[in-house]
Parts: sequence; C-alpha cells; structure tokens
Amino acid sequence: MFTGIVEELGEVTAVENLGDASRFRLRGPVVTEGARHGDSIAVNGVCLTVVDHEDGEFTADVMAETLNRSSLGALAVGSRVNLERPMAVGERLGGHIVQGHVDGTGEVLERKPSENWEIVKISLPADLSRYVVEKGSITVDGISLTVVDAGPDFFTVSLIPTTLDLTTLGRKQPGDPVNLEVDVIAKYVERLLGPRGEQAAALPGTGPGTGTGTDLGTGPGIQGATR
Repeated sequence: MFTGIVEELGEVTAVENLGDASRFRLRGPVVTEGARHGDSIAVNGVCLTVVDHEDGEFTADVMAETLNRSSLGALAVGSRVNLERPMAVGERLGGHIVQGHVDGTGEVLERKPSENWEIVKISLPADLSRYVVEKGSITVDGISLTVVDAGPDFFTVSLIPTTLDLTTLGRKQPGDPVNLEVDVIAKYVERLLGPRGEQAAALPGTGPGTGTGTDLGTGPGIQGATR
C-alpha cells in the first residue's frame, strides 16, 4: 500500500526483453536503502517486486499484463521514473490510499503554466470517468493528486513547484502517456452498493430520498435508516 507521495526521481539503467515479460534495472538510492528481496517499490505508480539490489539499484520483473495495462512498456534506458516505497503502519498518510494497481493509461493533452503553478489536462478512459470527481483524488504516474476539473473524457490537476521539480510530471509533454489509478474506495462502493441500490429502487416507496426507516430502503439519498 502506498500514499502517492513520490520519494525519489529514479532512472532506468537497463531493460532486458524476456519475451512475454521484461526485466528492468532502476537506480534509486533512497528507495533501495534497507530493501530486501521480495519488497515492493512503486515505479510510476506500478507496484513492482524487488528481485535483487546493489549499489543503489534494483531489478524487477514486469509481466505482460502489467506491460499491456500501463506505460512501463514505453520505458527505455535513461527514462526517469517516480519511485515510492510502501507506507509503514503508524506513519502519516500524506496522500491517499494507493494500491499500485494501474487501472488504465491516459495522455497529457495540454499544459498551462502560471506564475506559481501549472495546470495539466490529461485524457481519461471512458470506463474510468465515473470514478473521478472534482476535488477527489487520483494517482498519476504514482503521484497522489487532487482533481481540479472532471470531464467525461479528461481531468485537470494543478501542480505546485515541488511536484514539477521532483517528479516526472515536470517533464511530461502533450502526447506522453501516464499511468492512472482511481480511488479504490469509489470502486468498492460501486461494487457493494450497485446491486443493492437497484433492488431498493425497484421496491415501492423506497427510491432515493424517500426517507424510509427500513433496512430494505437504504439506497442513495435515503435518510434515517435504522438497523
């Protein structure tokens, strides 16, 4: 589990094609400090397993599923990447709950620089748009960000100088791909309440906002439900 607060801007030092997978070697002195075989490190928002490490570098195997669903397949020697170690229990949650499981990829559409920040517009796959809301959280290349505007096929984020200087988003240009992970809580809520909400709406007098006090009538908008 991660928080989306990037610890280090790392670099790809080697890429080995394994046929149906790839093996990456990445430089990251901060994230490899105290690392062990089998530990997890998020690379551009993708949770990868440390195969081995030495001299501030680590290797990780990336399966075809991950290459197909993320932008890691486009990495080459010299590519800069965002690195983060998993959160430790008891520490502050600086961003939001990030699993390191990429839901899809977007594309940088445009950048609008300002004096003290920059607005970046990113495309959004249609099947993910329902999980993205204004002022909600989204992970872009492993960075926990707040959504400024949410459209049907895009969203915007406002980047402060620290984010621009210390992550890959300071270097991404229109047309560049980015990994996206939506808020996992939204997905669980949809999964758990979706069928229940449909059943409740089908019952007489139990639609949204009816204010029934029964367990069956606890669909969206219902007040005063008892158990």
